[in-house]
Amino acid sequence: MYYSILSNLNSLLQPLMREGFFDDLPKILVCLLSERQDCGLMAELTKAVFLEMGQPLLMFVSSLKSETCTPLTAEGETRSFFGTYLEIGNTVMSALSGFQQMFINTLSNLTLSENLRKILSSLLDSFAANVLRFIVQFLETPLDYVRIALEFGIEVPSLDKQDTCQQGDLKQLILGLKNNVSWSFGVPLVDILLDTFLPSQSGPTCQTTSSLLSLRSASQPNNITYINYKISCDHHNLTALNDTLCADVLMGSGKGSSLITFCQALRSLSSSQLELLWSNMCYILQGLFSPLITKSSDCVVGGAQPSTVSSSLNESQLVSPPALRRVARDSPNLRQLACDYSIWANSTVDAALVTFCSENDQMQFAGQVCNNASLIKKLLSDQKNRWLYAFCSSSSSAGAAYLVSQFCLYEQWLNQPARLVDSALLQFCLGFDAPRLTSLICEHTGFLMFLISNPDNWPLMPNCSGSSLPPLFPNPELEPNDCQYSEWHDAMQITTDILSKCILVDQSGFVREVCQNKTFLNSLLQNKKLAWLESQCSTFMFTTPPGPTQSFNLAAWCDYHNWAEKQVDDSFVGFCWQNDQVAFQENVCCKAAVFEKLLENPLNKWLISVCTDMEQITVTPEVSTFHKVCKYSEWTRPIIVDMTDLALCAEIDPQNFTSKVCANSTVLQNLLANQDNAWLTRYCGNYSVIPTAGGTAVGQTIRPGFNAAEQCLYSSWITSLPNVTLLAQCWEEDQANFISAICSNAGVLLFLSREPSTAWVSRMCTTYTNYTTTGLDDCASDALIKQFSLLCPDYFCQPCASQNTVLKMMVHCWVESMNSRMEGLLTTPVTEVLNRVVAATVVILLAVEDSMGPIWKVNTTIRQSALTSVVDYLQREINQDRKRVLLQCFGTVLGNLLQTSRGESGSELLLIKEYLSLPLSSLEPVLAAAHISTVTLILQYYNSFKNTIKLPREYQSTMVSVILKTHQATYSKLLLDLGSLLVAVSPDDIKTFPSLQNNDRLRETINMNLDRMSLAQREAFGLWYSKILSPSNITGGNQSLINVTGNLIAYLPFHLFQHLSAAQLLDGLDVLQRNTLSPVKQDFIANKLIGTYRNMTAQDLIRLGNVLCLAEAKDLLVYKNTEVFQVIQEIITNCTLSGLSMPSQLVSDLILSNPEFKIPSSLSSDRLKEIAPLLPLLGLTFLNGLTASQLLAALPALSTVPFTPTQRIPDQLEKLGSLIVGVKTETLLTLNSDRLLSAMTDFVQHTPARCRPYMSIFCAPEANAIATKLWGFPEVVNWLDNMGPLLRWTPLISVLSRTPLLVKNLSTTATKPWKTQQAQAIVKAVITYTNQTKLNFLSLGTLGQGVSCTDLHQLFQADRSSSFVRKILALLRQQPSHLHTSLKRCVIEELYPLEFFADLLQDLGAEIALCIPMDIIRLFPVDMMDILRKMIVASPQLFLMLTEIQREILVDKIIQRMNMYTGPFTEEEFRSLDIMAPFVADEVFVQVDRRFFTRNLDYLQRLCYSSSKMEIVARILQEPAVFGPVKNWNQVTLSVVGRFLFFLPSNVLVDLPSSLMTVGRVEKLFMSHRQWEDGDVGILCSDKETKETKDVYSTQQFVLQFFLGFLRITSSSLPPTVPTCEILHTTRPSAWPSSSFSSMSSSAFSNCLELIGQDPFLESYQRVEILKRVKRIYGRASSFSQSVIAQLGEIAVELSPEELSTLRLTERRSISALGALKTWNKRQLTALFTAVLNSTKLVPSMLDSSMLVALGHIVCGAQIAAINTFNNVEFSSEWRLYLQSSCVVSPPAGCSKAVLWLGKLNLSCSEEQMGALVGLLTHNLAFGIMSSWGTDVFIEIGVLAAGLPDIVMSSLVKAQIEGISPMAMSLIPPVKFAVVFNQNQINMFTYEQASALTPEHRLALSEVQRRAIDMVLTCWKRNIDLSAGLAQSHSLLCIILGLLMVLVILF
Repeated sequence: MYYSILSNLNSLLQPLMREGFFDDLPKILVCLLSERQDCGLMAELTKAVFLEMGQPLLMFVSSLKSETCTPLTAEGETRSFFGTYLEIGNTVMSALSGFQQMFINTLSNLTLSENLRKILSSLLDSFAANVLRFIVQFLETPLDYVRIALEFGIEVPSLDKQDTCQQGDLKQLILGLKNNVSWSFGVPLVDILLDTFLPSQSGPTCQTTSSLLSLRSASQPNNITYINYKISCDHHNLTALNDTLCADVLMGSGKGSSLITFCQALRSLSSSQLELLWSNMCYILQGLFSPLITKSSDCVVGGAQPSTVSSSLNESQLVSPPALRRVARDSPNLRQLACDYSIWANSTVDAALVTFCSENDQMQFAGQVCNNASLIKKLLSDQKNRWLYAFCSSSSSAGAAYLVSQFCLYEQWLNQPARLVDSALLQFCLGFDAPRLTSLICEHTGFLMFLISNPDNWPLMPNCSGSSLPPLFPNPELEPNDCQYSEWHDAMQITTDILSKCILVDQSGFVREVCQNKTFLNSLLQNKKLAWLESQCSTFMFTTPPGPTQSFNLAAWCDYHNWAEKQVDDSFVGFCWQNDQVAFQENVCCKAAVFEKLLENPLNKWLISVCTDMEQITVTPEVSTFHKVCKYSEWTRPIIVDMTDLALCAEIDPQNFTSKVCANSTVLQNLLANQDNAWLTRYCGNYSVIPTAGGTAVGQTIRPGFNAAEQCLYSSWITSLPNVTLLAQCWEEDQANFISAICSNAGVLLFLSREPSTAWVSRMCTTYTNYTTTGLDDCASDALIKQFSLLCPDYFCQPCASQNTVLKMMVHCWVESMNSRMEGLLTTPVTEVLNRVVAATVVILLAVEDSMGPIWKVNTTIRQSALTSVVDYLQREINQDRKRVLLQCFGTVLGNLLQTSRGESGSELLLIKEYLSLPLSSLEPVLAAAHISTVTLILQYYNSFKNTIKLPREYQSTMVSVILKTHQATYSKLLLDLGSLLVAVSPDDIKTFPSLQNNDRLRETINMNLDRMSLAQREAFGLWYSKILSPSNITGGNQSLINVTGNLIAYLPFHLFQHLSAAQLLDGLDVLQRNTLSPVKQDFIANKLIGTYRNMTAQDLIRLGNVLCLAEAKDLLVYKNTEVFQVIQEIITNCTLSGLSMPSQLVSDLILSNPEFKIPSSLSSDRLKEIAPLLPLLGLTFLNGLTASQLLAALPALSTVPFTPTQRIPDQLEKLGSLIVGVKTETLLTLNSDRLLSAMTDFVQHTPARCRPYMSIFCAPEANAIATKLWGFPEVVNWLDNMGPLLRWTPLISVLSRTPLLVKNLSTTATKPWKTQQAQAIVKAVITYTNQTKLNFLSLGTLGQGVSCTDLHQLFQADRSSSFVRKILALLRQQPSHLHTSLKRCVIEELYPLEFFADLLQDLGAEIALCIPMDIIRLFPVDMMDILRKMIVASPQLFLMLTEIQREILVDKIIQRMNMYTGPFTEEEFRSLDIMAPFVADEVFVQVDRRFFTRNLDYLQRLCYSSSKMEIVARILQEPAVFGPVKNWNQVTLSVVGRFLFFLPSNVLVDLPSSLMTVGRVEKLFMSHRQWEDGDVGILCSDKETKETKDVYSTQQFVLQFFLGFLRITSSSLPPTVPTCEILHTTRPSAWPSSSFSSMSSSAFSNCLELIGQDPFLESYQRVEILKRVKRIYGRASSFSQSVIAQLGEIAVELSPEELSTLRLTERRSISALGALKTWNKRQLTALFTAVLNSTKLVPSMLDSSMLVALGHIVCGAQIAAINTFNNVEFSSEWRLYLQSSCVVSPPAGCSKAVLWLGKLNLSCSEEQMGALVGLLTHNLAFGIMSSWGTDVFIEIGVLAAGLPDIVMSSLVKAQIEGISPMAMSLIPPVKFAVVFNQNQINMFTYEQASALTPEHRLALSEVQRRAIDMVLTCWKRNIDLSAGLAQSHSLLCIILGLLMVLVILF
């Protein structure tokens, strides 16, 4: 029959047998299957032939089916062909078992010589190689078609436009990796085939028991796989052609012509045609194979109809799938089987009917059954309905939550211990209630033991290694003798842990003493937590013997021969198994009757796992990374250890490596057998033993005596586990007894496996233990493998091995050994094709299993190989984008692979490394997609190797932030895994931490890492910890509260901190001192302790440290004339050294009042060194009294003390240190380059007081002198490393002359901190000389800020990809100085039209983002606005640099978008805004949460406030709910309020109690405000010219004068305070009345003259009085010394022009001090300029650049004629002589070098003077003609741009206008401004330029010009196409102004 069918097929094919038909066949089939109508005649013929051929082919297949018909199964149904085949296979295997036995015996008895073994091996290799070559040759072409089909049908995840992707599965992973990957699935695929065709059976010695187990397991539902045979052919959204192999084929990859034709045909199809092609092909294959895999009606016997239930394939061999699958059934008519759910509750329902109704009546089934808990429970009583869990959780309207509430009742489980928890129920609860159930399992030993009493639940147990898994005895105080029931007097003190332990270790005693003692049992049951105990006791059947036996007879207790006839208590079973395992195995496990009898008791179910495979009882935990690689315990036996593993262990674990390898000669000898490990000889040479040729060891150390018999008490380990050291010693010294006693004790192994440090024991026991009697029958595979020299590293002998097992192990080992020789047997192309064939086969099997269930367990089998291949791919792949796709789109798969491979290899270690090697830009999406197990491994790996892994702080912060945001919700204990990474947690993330404050481990980890965190992080942790504290918790806490809590308590909010008692503070002082305390807390501690204790010891005061300096002076003076007073003086001295501000009385009364300071010259040099930190406080008078010899001797100590520039010092430059700031400019000009360079370090390291007006490290003349001097040498380009801080003060003209050399050394130049104009000049030179920017912009480094808008436009036009744009932005964010406004505008203009502009906001950085026009910002959606908010909060200085209007408008837009405008202003909202919070509208700010306001004043005082906000704060402070009226305030209130006191109006301040406002308190208030002014926020917020600053100063003046007795003099008032120099430092000189300066002593006044002269708030009447005092001390103005003139400062303004003309201004220092003042009038300026010329004997043409810089504002005193003579080409003749002697080849232009500083001053020069000054810059050796000036020159000249001629200014282009500073705009005369700038030029203005214009400017403008200015100020819009990017909507005001402009132009 078969022959006739095949003959018919052959005849049908004859018409097609023409030449070339098969080449065209792919194209023809594609056309036909896509149902195109233009396929041609040959296609029609082919179609006809195939249609005719279909019937014979189906007949052939059907005949095969009919020949294999079998009787109905037990369920009454027929089998499929495939099922029948496998059944036949089982029958055949049974028949061949005898042959197998004979074959194995023959092989076992066969003795092979070495030659025969080699010949046999060679023959096998040759045979295998030839077979594989044939397979490759046969399958290579079909493989390509299969590959294309798979690629079309299996879509591989990839990143979309939002850089996100769906998670792929394992088959998609295999299919998606195409390059640099070699899938090693050969051995796993062989294992799958072996498991299918050689199913494992029990060996002969356990045949009866195994058969029994097989029968029992067959009855268990979890051993059945329910298969759905049908695969859907409706597949949409097929993979694009370019993502398949066809893309490479069409590009010419060398494939066959038929494949090219096939791909060309596919390319011509549309997407719908492709889908049709796919569906048709699928239906054809399904129709072809359906007879083989479906049931046939032809096999029905008689009239019996088959049941609707299909049996599984090979039931005895298949295991349950991870997710239970429903049985697939044929569908009879619904009318035949009515689904009447109403009667199901009261009748027996067949499982087939349940399945049928669920498939054909799904909606009604879900509503009537799934929502009825009682009915579900009834149906679930039938094991065949277990699929209902999964079905109802997804189909029911109530969903999984309803089922969880009805079935996952864990307390009920415990209350019914005799009823085992079904594995399907446990799996369901783990799937939908994992956090709660996992926590119970991992934290409660009793619950865990109850669940694992059902062996089916073992595979489902969660991994508890990431949890804080308790030890066997959770309470560390528990000991074995705790189970002394007579001592249990208080039943309420007995915990579940104690009971669980005693039940475990003393079950019989527990039953006797507890369960049978009803009185005691009832007392225990009064504790509701122990309710489970009643049911537990009810299950115990054991009764105690009548009396104690004299001796213990194990054989009498374990009388196995009687167990088959009687009921044996489960406790006896466990006891005998633990203590008599050898006999137990023989008499119980291998005797079916006994075994079956014991299993009747549900509590004995654990025997199934013990008897079938005892080694499976151990639980492999998740151990630390190095434990998996550094397996020292395994190295004691001969083993091949990889060299890389050894090297890794030596690097990361040197201590253990040395002790366990170098010091162990056996281990070392074994490892040195591998030649690759020869380096161990050198490594261990300095440590321990080195094996020698004679077998002895050189330098061997003797181990101290170890007595195993005494110390290795194995019998006690069940109750008290040994420590790690003892465990290792017993293993090494007593291995035989260890194996017999421990490896056979599954209970001990279970407990040891829970701890990572002891988990190695179970693995070692797996290797060494043989539970059966050794012999050929038990370990036939072992003997055979050794006989044939098969290399099988993963093989371990298995007891009771069956014939199939032996054959499988032999084949497996042969394949594995051959796999290592594959490269020598096959060529590379053949190997590659073979690997592709195997990989494609695996993908197909995985796809089949996705539909049918885990028939072959492919997923499990290949996981380790897949992980290894993925790791190899990642190591070879260099493309980071491809790595990112793999890690991000397959994060879940990789996590599963890691979970299953733990402990098996070191692959997971390498994979985790890849996660930590990702670029920062890819880190967030990849970690967000990672599996939680992967995240846990990453954290464990990092914490294990944090000392060798160097991750940037930003990288760590991003990693932690992503992990917390993504995974914390699903894994509550993630915080415990962070470890040292807690230092990278942002304050915002800390606020979201769960309530784990009481977790001791977490608190200890935080305390350990606090010192490495920023202050903001510490305060955030303090705020988080405060959530569980209340004032009563603190006041009621014990004295050691601070020590117990640790560092965290130092960062509690002050409203809680203030409740600490003096006793608690004193006890925990050491903890507090090692943390950073806020000034308020320090003040509180000082006053609390000093005020409470009047008898503190010297040790107490030393512990108090610098906090003592904040105590009141009157409290410290109590200790005067005591032995501790010297300690107080030393502490105060240390405070001055550390720069700590303190009340003046402490300094004056405790230190400076010392009589020895009266005569400075009497001090010895040693004493001078000791008091060096005090010298600045002693003042200039004291310093002038010191001799030169004293100073020189003490110079090393003085070099670290911060002196002011006016303090004179000896001239030894190299030894000066911080004293370098006092060197004269004239001295610096005489030094050569070597001496200047040697002093540069001191200039950089020692920052003196800022030199006004330039706010520089250097004073301007000195900086100019050094810069111009050094840049005069060509070698300067090699000195840049030493000149970093000086670069920003280097004139542009100096840099221009060196640009060729700088460009030549570009790699170094691009790393220096250049200013914008310098960078622009160098970039121009780069373009001129190398065209570098067009090739590689990223190589510019710190020069990136100098790129022009034109160059930037070209860059973005060349590459507008997201990745390139982000790289450019990353470079711009890393620039050393602020970007120029023109560059920021250009970036926005270029990027805004891009589609992904919204995704770039974070990449822009805060600096560029804040330059985005408001028209765009106001359109931001909430997520973008939130990103902007976070950026501003992270960079508050950039926000404060905006104008006040800009800040208010920006904040208004943000709070509108963030919906903060209504309701209370909450703490969360306030903190989210941070620096922006005070800039919200007044009506919003006034709603601030008062509780938050009161408790966070220290935080609020750091911010910047406008006048209106200051008034609101003042009102809030006085509210009853806050602090109430000021008359009720106390010292603590004043400390908390701090600088906010100055916000109160004077009429309120007068009500403050006078007793509180002492001199010390007033000083502290001033110091509080001064500290804020000098901080990052205060510097930008406290401008002298603002109303807010003036108001605060006015209030300060009132507070000081009122409370110190100047404004309220009565008969009872004390005399007004006379200011000292110390109190002027702590307060403010201008706050004192002018008369008070007259009361000061001459020495005090002289010492403070410089301080007084620097106060910008001195009023004219004050300056007049001070000047009078100066004249009384120093004489007339003409007699003032250079030092006195330099100290005068603001006071000098009161000198008349006549007096100014008599000043002797010979030094640049004194000239610079006067030139820094801008309040001179015209006559004074003229007099000063004349005085300078007269004093220096110079004419205007001889003034060099340093002198012009020193002149500053005085330059406006020069006449036009004099300015025109300024030297812009050469220096004076004397200077020229110096240049010649120092070989300077390029003389600088004096004026052009001074313009850098002069351009920063708000000069009061006339228009003509400005024009003359700017005209000097047009020389050809300066900047050349004005039309050639670029942005860099305009930035450099600053305000001098206001002097440009009208014709030049009117012709300025955009690049030039962009360089004009706002100050220069304000100095342009209004009339001139109106003439030179038209509306087009005004439209080019920045907001800052437009806002700098004065009202006079606006009055002079025309209407068109004025409206142009308004448009700039109103809309912040800069030539951006608002139709692109975000949707636009102009403000009403902008539209109105725009219409008005159009009307004006038209009419």
